[in-house]
Amino acid sequence: MTKKVFIIGANGFIGSHLIEQILEHTDWSVIGLDLHQQNLTNVLSHERLSFKQGDMFTETAWIDAMVEQADVVLPLAAIANPALYVKDPLRVFELDFEANLAIVRLCVKHKKRVVFPSTSEVYGMCEDKEFDEETSNFVLGPINKPRWIYSCSKQLLDRVISAYGQQGDLAYTLFRPFNFMGPRLDNLHAAGAGGARAFTQFVGNVMRGQPIQLVDGGKQQRCYIYVDDAIDALMRIIENKNDCAAQQIFNIGNPHNNVSMHTLAEMVIAEMKNFPSLAEQANKAEIVSVSAEAYFGAGYQDVNARVPSIKRAETILHWKPVTSLQKGIRKTLEFYFS
Repeated sequence: MTKKVFIIGANGFIGSHLIEQILEHTDWSVIGLDLHQQNLTNVLSHERLSFKQGDMFTETAWIDAMVEQADVVLPLAAIANPALYVKDPLRVFELDFEANLAIVRLCVKHKKRVVFPSTSEVYGMCEDKEFDEETSNFVLGPINKPRWIYSCSKQLLDRVISAYGQQGDLAYTLFRPFNFMGPRLDNLHAAGAGGARAFTQFVGNVMRGQPIQLVDGGKQQRCYIYVDDAIDALMRIIENKNDCAAQQIFNIGNPHNNVSMHTLAEMVIAEMKNFPSLAEQANKAEIVSVSAEAYFGAGYQDVNARVPSIKRAETILHWKPVTSLQKGIRKTLEFYFS
């Protein structure tokens, strides 16, 4: 059956890649909403894309009508930047919880399936070697560390969505991204500390001749997954063949690409040396250690490791990531600099 997919946050990193894949590989139609449209330039004229440039806080009547028309709703709009968790926690709460709760309730009202982006951050400082969707505990820091407002907002929405599902009022799938990377991840010219996510921050630092600043020396470990692999999992979730993804939670990540932030910085510099326009700056690149408080502010608290178990996605979705970290770094740099 042809699907109509409604994506809020259509111009974002995940949304724009997802729309391209839907239009290229399926017969589904897409409704999109976002404040901006620069990432959708190649598809804006596509006959199966209906895009509205607008604000989800003010387009409430239109959103209600679009949810009613859709088969599947993906509320992808969110603030996902640790620097902003600390600097503007109420803005994070208002968008990531309040605005998205309104979308979830519209899905309940119109009996529409929601595919909701949870986050790897819900696991917080969990000490499990691999984070399991069904058994791992969520461990957050104290109230004086506003860094956790993002995790807490997402976790509470996970619980609300699950509760609606338990009552039989909502069809849903939750997915938890673990450090997606790829083209269009961020603006490389976001110069301030924490102005972009780590990968693009590193690249931007080298471009500008600035040292790469690693919080506490970069001993923290993260698992990076290339966006094509991640979107493949999302496509399977949306398709929901034989209702396989119904009322399920899936980690989407690549546990094989687990590296310290220091190693990631070294890999980024090494790969940048292979690009003529970047080689001179890359050869001069420096890595320095800074404190978490100096970089993010006093309200920050870090996570030492974040490794997903992807057994559920492998078993239920018949999916697995295939792109190595080095290849992902190279393909991302090719997008920005080739």
